Amino acid sequence: MFDSLQGRLGDIFDKLTKRGALSEADVDAALREVRTALLEADVALTVVREFVARAKEQAIGQEVVRSVTPGQMVIKIVNDVLVEMLGSDAVELNLTTVPPAVIMMVGLQGSGKTTSTAKIAKRLVEREKKKVLMASLDTRRPAAQEQLRVLGEQTGIQTLPVIDGQMPVDIAARALQAGKLQGHDVVLLDTAGRLHVDETLMAEAKAVEQATNPAEILLVVDSLTGQDAVNVAERFGERLDLTGIVLTRVDGDGRGGAALSMRAVTGCPIKLLGTGEKLDELETFHPDRIASRILGMGDVVSLVERATETIEEEEAERLAKKVEKGQFDMNDLLSQLRQMKKMGGLEGLMGMLPGVGGLKKQMAEAKIDPKLLSRQEAIILSMTKAERAKPAVIHASRKKRIAAGSGTSVQEVNKLMKQHKQMLGMMKKVKKMGKKGLMRGGMESLLGGGMGGGPGSPGGILPKG
Repeated sequence: MFDSLQGRLGDIFDKLTKRGALSEADVDAALREVRTALLEADVALTVVREFVARAKEQAIGQEVVRSVTPGQMVIKIVNDVLVEMLGSDAVELNLTTVPPAVIMMVGLQGSGKTTSTAKIAKRLVEREKKKVLMASLDTRRPAAQEQLRVLGEQTGIQTLPVIDGQMPVDIAARALQAGKLQGHDVVLLDTAGRLHVDETLMAEAKAVEQATNPAEILLVVDSLTGQDAVNVAERFGERLDLTGIVLTRVDGDGRGGAALSMRAVTGCPIKLLGTGEKLDELETFHPDRIASRILGMGDVVSLVERATETIEEEEAERLAKKVEKGQFDMNDLLSQLRQMKKMGGLEGLMGMLPGVGGLKKQMAEAKIDPKLLSRQEAIILSMTKAERAKPAVIHASRKKRIAAGSGTSVQEVNKLMKQHKQMLGMMKKVKKMGKKGLMRGGMESLLGGGMGGGPGSPGGILPKG
């Protein structure tokens, strides 16, 4: 998300920071380029105008703090205005009501409403330890109720049994009653959608709202629809008391115009981001962190949070014991690769690291395979148990067999072997960091060291220079 905008703004700010002093004309020229970049990212024109006006007002005549260049000060101002435009603070789901708290999901057909319902339910169960009931009110779309039931089975979350012929309002009332009788903390209502906003859809949604008095009414919108998503949000906001927005498919949205426009145009906070198809790929929307990502400053806080969630304590302890004995085999490297894939892979992690704009360009120019981790995993899985346990036995003929079995080249096998050897040295050095430190230290050597071809880079993923 925001890849194109991040690249454009990065180029603009690179020019600014190379100058000593900035005149009003320099600031005007830079903000004109920022304006163009935002419009190209499909940000609403009214939002762009207000953004540039605020940034210019703060930038002109701003006193430069000692040890901060004028260019850096302009970047800071743009960052602050960007955060303000996105909503300043993260807004969590509001469940402070007499249980069961009703969360009503609304939106157009195909926006990802049903999947988002299951994602939120899973998140509430795992993070908040809530007892959740899901109910499908979509009686029009074929197999909609069956889809939610299947998602309920996958997540182990209860769904309301389907009774043929019931109307949406009746289903909602039955779900609320079941939630009360069975002691649920939250009842999630997945309402019907349409291909476009119409009176029938809005009347049905309004009736469900009046019957259940929901704590949250979340509008689910597909970020790939750009300004159409903003228009849909405005239409729903006119009829329903929306409390938040869930943006889906942000992983496929290189521009990010919907996210940047939504809060400013509708006044409704973006609460959650759907970052992929998997049921655990849902993030809280943090305006300050998103602004940092857009301006190429990274998002280390989210990276640490994701690491904490995905690093398994038992695995960390097992690895710690092995490293203490000077052991680190291919099975351990395989575990590290899989942990990185859980955290979003190379591209996902690089998007959260500060100052990697140049590296991302270098990766693109060097034609680095974004599925590198999967290829390395395939190499290890093509080894025998004995080879994984004792990599030293892998000689030339075995490398050829492993390369053929994994659909890779002998050169790639050699790089992975070198990476393993260097990681063993790295893991010994980070022993003092503690058990989780071992896992994170190992990942740093995979991600950080692995990006460049210099000393300590495992495998030399990128060329030197």
